[in-house]
Amino acid sequence: MASKNIYKEELDFAVLALQSPAFNRFLKSNGQLDFSNPEAVQQLTKSLLERDFGLKLELPNDRLCPPVPNRFNYILWIQDLLNTTSYGYTDEYNPERDVVGLDIGTGASCIYPLLGCSQRPDWKFAATDIDEKNLTFARSNIIQNSLKSRIRPFQTKPNDPLIPLDAIGLESIDFCMCNPPFYSSTADLLSSAAAKSRPSHSACTGADIEMVTPGGEIAFVSRMIDESKVLGDRCQWYTSMLGKYSSIEVIIEKLGAAGVHNWAVKDLVQGNKTRRWTVGWSWGSIRPSQAVARGTSTLPKHLLPFPSESTFIVNNSTLDSCAHALNDTLRSLDLKFQYRPALATGLGFANGNVWSRAARRKQAQKSSTSTANLEHEHESNDEVNDNKPALGFKVHLRSGDTGSIEVIIRWIQGKNSVLYESFCAMLKRQLTKS
Repeated sequence: MASKNIYKEELDFAVLALQSPAFNRFLKSNGQLDFSNPEAVQQLTKSLLERDFGLKLELPNDRLCPPVPNRFNYILWIQDLLNTTSYGYTDEYNPERDVVGLDIGTGASCIYPLLGCSQRPDWKFAATDIDEKNLTFARSNIIQNSLKSRIRPFQTKPNDPLIPLDAIGLESIDFCMCNPPFYSSTADLLSSAAAKSRPSHSACTGADIEMVTPGGEIAFVSRMIDESKVLGDRCQWYTSMLGKYSSIEVIIEKLGAAGVHNWAVKDLVQGNKTRRWTVGWSWGSIRPSQAVARGTSTLPKHLLPFPSESTFIVNNSTLDSCAHALNDTLRSLDLKFQYRPALATGLGFANGNVWSRAARRKQAQKSSTSTANLEHEHESNDEVNDNKPALGFKVHLRSGDTGSIEVIIRWIQGKNSVLYESFCAMLKRQLTKS
């Protein structure tokens, strides 16, 4: 289930002005905001954070002022990634899970850790930045929001690792997030601004150190990919925002070249305003839901991760008879499967292609052994490794129209898409055969 986006609709400035006298001072008589005025843009951010999250913020005039809806959407996506890739396999928020995140380049606002902690009482953050002024304001914002025990800021140097787990004393983290500098040089920044057909929607107060890095965002995220190959599953989800559409294909190709088989992409857009994208990757085998992994309408299919849901219809059937056929089919195989009638959902794990003809023959041979051996094999079947199985899956049954049942197979774990496809094809054949 996707987390709630309170900024799904356009912001109502008139309502915000009634709720925030400080913001009301900047609202024009026609109900519009002058986005070319840096003070007005700053106050919009401050007023939204205070009204919607109970957060207080102070910002310098010469550093980036983050747009709240965009940043909040990124946090929601991280929540959904974690919810749909936990070992509970529920796709729901687990308030008992202690989560540690890393914000790379936290900025003066420290907005991602502030938003994350305001939404999830069990989240903690490490926050890094190479700019001393940014960290001074970040520390102040952490303290004035009483989050010193949950957010730890660290100053790093330009050539330090971007994900410095050892340096900051963390063995592992659940995720890292980043809004990297877009531009490769000051000239690149200026030429990009000049090439726009109309002026930027909002005043930008960012310093070069926040907006420019050698090689731009592609080089920055490429560094993250390289570091992730070494760190592996010490971080469950490596993520970053991307500001240029042209960067997405390059980064996804780099992930493929690095051997990543588990990734996710997301559009971040508020109304008709500037669009951004997020990309995340994991070296683990637990896979996010399809809605989370393929949360974009702007990217071509070849850039999207393999679909993690497959659906087919069983005609002339009831929920009970389809569930019975499902149980009979899967319990005849050398895998672990448990069906919960109240939820019309089953959870299963397999160590390989146990539905192939060769595997079924082998299983049949085992079935002809003595009763003692049968009991032994049953015990062995229950010991299928569901921490790192070759395939983990959920099967959900839903009543459809005219006596039909919709079967939804969700890929929840594994790295082999061919194995998952084969399983789906087998189950469809078995449940739809006359």
